[in-house]
Amino acid sequence: GGNLDTFFLSEEAVRNQFKELAAGADLSVVEGVMGYYDGVGGNDTWASSYDTARTIDTPVVLILDGRGASLSLAAEIKGFLEYKKDSRIQGVILNRVSRVMAERLVPEIEKMGIAVYGCLPECDAAKVTSRHLGLVIPEESKALRESLGRLACEIEKNVDVEGLFRLACGAGTLQDDGYRASGGTGHEPDGKTADRKPEKHDRVPAGPDRVRIGIARDEAFCFYYQENLKLFESLGAEFAEFDPMRDEHLPPGIAGLMFGGGYPELYAGELSANRPILQEIRNAAAGGMPILAECGGFLYLHEELETKEGEVFPMAGVISGRAYPTGKLSRFGYIELVPYGDTPLLKEGERIRGHEFHYWDSTACGTDMKAVKPGGKRSWDCIHANGGFLAGFPHLYYPSNPSAAERWLELCRKGTE
Repeated sequence: GGNLDTFFLSEEAVRNQFKELAAGADLSVVEGVMGYYDGVGGNDTWASSYDTARTIDTPVVLILDGRGASLSLAAEIKGFLEYKKDSRIQGVILNRVSRVMAERLVPEIEKMGIAVYGCLPECDAAKVTSRHLGLVIPEESKALRESLGRLACEIEKNVDVEGLFRLACGAGTLQDDGYRASGGTGHEPDGKTADRKPEKHDRVPAGPDRVRIGIARDEAFCFYYQENLKLFESLGAEFAEFDPMRDEHLPPGIAGLMFGGGYPELYAGELSANRPILQEIRNAAAGGMPILAECGGFLYLHEELETKEGEVFPMAGVISGRAYPTGKLSRFGYIELVPYGDTPLLKEGERIRGHEFHYWDSTACGTDMKAVKPGGKRSWDCIHANGGFLAGFPHLYYPSNPSAAERWLELCRKGTE
């Protein structure tokens, strides 16, 4: 899978990224986020699920929660259809609707000229638990497979799967825009369309040009944009995974380190107890090894990490400060990072796009860059940027500025010379 996002990339790049992801597949399923028309800033459809559907020219099936509703569902659907003339909506699936209510609603909805592909009844046995950053990761939910199995049975009984296949087959074929998916954004922060086109990054260095990067991968560090990893690999990165909870040593022969997002606060005790690797990470940072750390990885590099229960655990100690829970969502949504002057990764005037979503904060968020919300009405200081070290809360999307990834890898290469 991958991430299709018109805030991060130009429309041309998103279309070509979709084609790359769908290559060789008979059917592609694209999951929407938020409300269908909810875009940047709350008053624009830019970067909404609708915007993505329009960009990749795909039909849309809305899934609506029908619990406790009756004819109001038909009115809601009518609003979705009429809000945009090119809504792309071809059908609906009603969730948590009784069979009796479904029999009454389906004829009313079909009068609007769209299909009802199914009505799923309430199914407590198929519920999946959730948490502040979304659904639980599969490794945490022992009952997840059973829940998905029950849900699959309900779908087979109550959803016209063959009808969905026919709808997908009629989606047509995207024309080739002639650009790679990597690089280039579609809008400036004020919402104006940018003329920048995606840059090409399709070379794959071999031999001495390749550089070995240690990447944290376990239950605590599991959130990485796949497009980031693909871009870094295309620029010469060779990833060596390690487990900060269980491995006592970093991978041999590495020239840089990556710590992605995740839930280190849930595993603070285990992470803190692995003192050998914490010491190796401190030594690597003190020796100038390039390090990228975002959100959960940023928390891990602090001196201390406080859990939701109030326990405080010593961590890597690369960043002087404490990470602590706030009990509420902090600095949520799309951002664009702007450096204060030249930095090794971003030059003055350059930008890179990202996203923040966290319930933890820090006594040391960093002051080397400014995070700007779309529209420019809100901003805040963030990011520690020193040499090849870049750490902070934002999840950065490097294809929005591939030069930053290229510069970081060059710093890694120089460290091996």
